[in-house]
Amino acid sequence: MIPQLPQPPQLPHPDPGTGAAVKAADRAHVFHSWSAQELIDPLAVAGAEGSYFWDYDGRRYLDFTSGLVFTNIGYQHPKVVAAIQEQAGRMTTFAPAFAIEARSEAARLIAERTPGDLDKIFFTNAGADAVEHAVRMARLHTGRPKILSAYRSYHGGTQQAVNITGDPRRWASDSGSAGVVRFWAPFLYRSRFYAETEEQECARALEHLETTIAFEGPDTIAAIILETIPGTAGIMVPPPGYLAGVREICDRHGIVFVLDEVMAGFGRTGTWFAADLFGVVPDLMTFAKGVNSGYVPLGGVAISERIAATFARRPYPGGLTYSGHPLACAAAVATINVMAEEGVVENAAGLGARVIGPGLRDLAARHPSVGEVRGVGMFWALDLVRNRETREPLVPYNASGEATAPMAAFAAAAKENGLWPFVNMNRTHVVPPCTLTEEEAKEGLAALDAALTVADGYTE
Repeated sequence: MIPQLPQPPQLPHPDPGTGAAVKAADRAHVFHSWSAQELIDPLAVAGAEGSYFWDYDGRRYLDFTSGLVFTNIGYQHPKVVAAIQEQAGRMTTFAPAFAIEARSEAARLIAERTPGDLDKIFFTNAGADAVEHAVRMARLHTGRPKILSAYRSYHGGTQQAVNITGDPRRWASDSGSAGVVRFWAPFLYRSRFYAETEEQECARALEHLETTIAFEGPDTIAAIILETIPGTAGIMVPPPGYLAGVREICDRHGIVFVLDEVMAGFGRTGTWFAADLFGVVPDLMTFAKGVNSGYVPLGGVAISERIAATFARRPYPGGLTYSGHPLACAAAVATINVMAEEGVVENAAGLGARVIGPGLRDLAARHPSVGEVRGVGMFWALDLVRNRETREPLVPYNASGEATAPMAAFAAAAKENGLWPFVNMNRTHVVPPCTLTEEEAKEGLAALDAALTVADGYTE
């Protein structure tokens, strides 16, 4: 039986008829990503504001997914909406070869916040094509073919990006992996190195990377790409010293170091970029999502002085029709200014340390289905297990069908209690907007508490 919490009152003006029409048109014509089309049942969403969205029946949900971890400033922030409207009134679109105020200002504001000398910004439409271009830049800069990427990673759904990815979404399209070599990054809870401490995990993961490079041939490797903190794969915060160790290895072998901050960037970790937590400066850094809270699609690559110099007099053979689109850039300018003016990054850090982290650890202490809590800022994961001693996942790796029933039951319980959860394999991620209030955080934790009671029913 699903535990029930007191429900907030329904929102005004439910309109189930319109909701049914929206749903019918979706089912007739929209082809959804990552889905078996006849097995899905998309919710028809009527509106969203702040940390909440609601359906046409007037049922409201606290969004602990931030869309797909991109609404860092929440839905419908009035200053960003106004900036998009103003830009549309002045200049809706323009070709990328020109200097446009919104584009120039967005680049300046991003470069002010990126670590080190990552001061040149190449704009893309999203995170996947940002990764595509970062890889292309690295290969052209070094003249080398190979890219090293980690298992338990996700870098995007386009052809090159998905073949660099280290999770099962790669498998069906794994036809372009020539030149891609994968390795194990550190993850102490499910260590591949039989480590018992963070220090052991860090040292052994770096040794493993060194060995992989030696056997692949250092002079064949253009880049190592890592998510600074892996997102969809499980929010595994790297141990102290690991990213600095990778930086040193790259420097020693002339390898370009690429950090993927598409999900972790722009306040999500309680810093402007997750790299700030580790004092590491990559050669290239990809971003998207939080740069403008997803209000208009935008991504990009922040480029170091050394890489940029390669293309000072040599044309870079790449570009996009909508690179630095004025509406997207205006949204980025407004979003970054809002984050600075309203202390959004500081809120993510403070609420994460003061409420979310302690609250999740309290849930773990009371629910046998929680194997581990990990995260920082507004970027957390609960690793759900059948057995705490063996750490057997609550559902098998990459499970489908009936095998996913425990996680499906958990998600249903969360939704019944007004919380929309982020569920992936055996984990639920707690990734709400960085503008979340303390009251909203406690509301979400209470709903998680009730849903975890359902997950507990599947433990041994």
